[in-house]
Amino acid sequence: MAAVETEIKFRVEDLASLVDRLPTLGFHLITPRAFESNVLFDTPDRSLRAVRSILRIRHYNGKWILTHKRLPDSGIGEDRHKHRIETETELASGEALAEVFRNLGLVEAFRYEKFRAEWSDDQGHCVIDETPIGIFAELEGPSDWIDSVSAALGLAPSQLMTDSYGRLFEQWRNLTGSTANDLTFAAVATSIPAIKAL
Repeated sequence: MAAVETEIKFRVEDLASLVDRLPTLGFHLITPRAFESNVLFDTPDRSLRAVRSILRIRHYNGKWILTHKRLPDSGIGEDRHKHRIETETELASGEALAEVFRNLGLVEAFRYEKFRAEWSDDQGHCVIDETPIGIFAELEGPSDWIDSVSAALGLAPSQLMTDSYGRLFEQWRNLTGSTANDLTFAAVATSIPAIKAL
């Protein structure tokens, strides 16, 4: 079933401090830190990317999840938050669906990996993502809730971002000169002499 996903990201400079702070704001851990692998599929000419839509197979915490995200039918996709229409379903096997996509002419356009931990206060979620290019957190929930939690965390508006991990990866590649094509730990580690966080 489709729903509107509203979120922001912010860079995490002190992971231990954030983890210590979340319970004081009413958050509880719902999924301990676990490895996550994502593959985005697209047409060979990247027609989905052109309309800011994604088709993703994710493997996380023992589950396969198919996700489609697209811009809302009306209004803007970003204001101070990122808004997407998101449709998700759990799969028995992501590998089987990936083969179906390939047989239909879709290609693996981008891979990205991270270690993710999920927290909730029963109104929204805070996820902490340890990526190959740095640590980020996402606040996902109602807009007012996001504003309230980000203020309680002491975040300035300038620290909040609506960029996808694909966009953050492009910025990081431009900054470092990396030749990596995917945001995976192996690709990033071997693409430049010294890894720099974004």
